[in-house]
Amino acid sequence: MRICGVELTANDAVISLMELEKGHFTLPDCRVRKLSLPKDHSREDLQQFQFAFAKLMDDYRVDKVAIKERLTKGKFAGGAVSFKLEATIQLIADIDVVTLTSSQMKTALSENPLPIDFSATGLKVFQQGAFNTAYIAHMLNYDK
Repeated sequence: MRICGVELTANDAVISLMELEKGHFTLPDCRVRKLSLPKDHSREDLQQFQFAFAKLMDDYRVDKVAIKERLTKGKFAGGAVSFKLEATIQLIADIDVVTLTSSQMKTALSENPLPIDFSATGLKVFQQGAFNTAYIAHMLNYDK
């Protein structure tokens, strides 16, 4: 099963694809590392973002999207635009979307440490959150 991990930051949806087959993880190549929304976005910009994300998931035959949940209050709260991006992704037809809380992620990582050092993956540093999200979604059996 192929899962796309997503970390929403400001105006960006940072992504990382991960596939688990016969007990082995693979990181399929992807033409983009993140999808962005302009700062002064319009309804059409949101629709274009949604279309581009849906097309990417279809092109890479993604079975599930796992989004790292953001806090709604406090110092590390997510911005309004990131919540719009999340809603836009969740409303895409034919894509199964789950959100993972920080506590779920922390527990899953403590029980199932990453089998590889992130630096050995070949991904960019800013993709680490999305990579962890995809890995944890597999570990929590969201790939069923």
